[in-house]
Amino acid sequence: MKTVNTNKSSALPSLENNPIEWLRKNFFSTWHNSLLSLILFSLILWGITNFISWSTTEAEWQVIKVNLPLLMVGRYPKDQYWRIWLMVSIISSFFGLSCGVIARNSAKLLTLPVLILIAVLPVIILFFPVNLPFKLLLIVMVILVITTAWIGKKIGIKNSNLGQYLSFSWLVAFLLILWLIGGGLGLKSVSTNDWGGLKLTILMAVVSIFLSFPLGVLLALGRQSTLPVMRIFSIGYIEIIRGLPLISILFMGQIMIPLFLPDGMRPDRILRAILGLTLFSSAYLAENVRSGLQSVPRGQTEAARALGLNTPLSLGLIVLPQALKVAIPSIVGQFISLFQDTTLLSIVGLVELLGISRSILAQPQFLGDYAEVYLFDGVLFWIICYAMSFGSRQLEKKLNTTR
Repeated sequence: MKTVNTNKSSALPSLENNPIEWLRKNFFSTWHNSLLSLILFSLILWGITNFISWSTTEAEWQVIKVNLPLLMVGRYPKDQYWRIWLMVSIISSFFGLSCGVIARNSAKLLTLPVLILIAVLPVIILFFPVNLPFKLLLIVMVILVITTAWIGKKIGIKNSNLGQYLSFSWLVAFLLILWLIGGGLGLKSVSTNDWGGLKLTILMAVVSIFLSFPLGVLLALGRQSTLPVMRIFSIGYIEIIRGLPLISILFMGQIMIPLFLPDGMRPDRILRAILGLTLFSSAYLAENVRSGLQSVPRGQTEAARALGLNTPLSLGLIVLPQALKVAIPSIVGQFISLFQDTTLLSIVGLVELLGISRSILAQPQFLGDYAEVYLFDGVLFWIICYAMSFGSRQLEKKLNTTR
């Protein structure tokens, strides 16, 4: 008597796991689909080959190699670069520690995509247009992230409450970074006029995000408040700010704010720019948060009141956690937009990454090297924006927002 083997391991491989069948199903299922796929693949291949040819034979990458310190930190004093590297070390350590604590319940700390990225990063760093000591320091930063991530996971397994202190630790690290950049209290003071490049871009974006998020939440709550004064003020603020372009708000911050202050009192240009970015972004964040608030069923608030929770507790413990979880994609999208909006700061005299790039292109020996400089800027912006988007997706998975 024959026996039929029903073991799954002996079953034929599915078409989904066969690359050839997958290509045939998705790209070559019909004659017109095949024709369109061949045309698109040909155009992509043509673009890649032409870009490789241009970048290896015609591109003048010397403009990046010579001016890389300017692009990164602006006119920051060279004898104080150790403070920048210490700042990068602090960020790398806390980033790795946070990743390890977040992944403490995962079976593997390093997934296959992360392992591939770790393997590729040293190769990219070796081709990076910097001196050998800087390349070694960049590789040390990568090792530091991996080491602190492993430590964070080990500590997180033993102490599950460690994650509660990460936010406060990041705040302390941020204050320490501000002290390292600006100096004072025992360190040589560095004027904000010497701040520039990618460092200033990231600093402006981080501070503006940190300030605009709570202001946006308050405005969203105020717009739905039952108090007429609070609701009218919130609606008026949101609609007025959203009706103004960001560049006009930045000009108002740079020119008009000193007019309302006593004689001789003139806030720093960076503070005025942060104020303009914060006021502008908070109006849009308020609408993003309000969309999340509207998704929370009214029964949640009624249930909280039935349990004896007052309004602040019901908002903080019941409503806002659900609303913010739903609004994560739109909130992170606004954060990315805010980071990109920092390029407008060059118009008001701040030499962030784009402003530094324009000053480099004004040098006689680098006239016409627009493609190389702006391509380098675009790659930096894409890396940071994609990192924010990737972190957003991981946070959504962690919070199960799709359920």
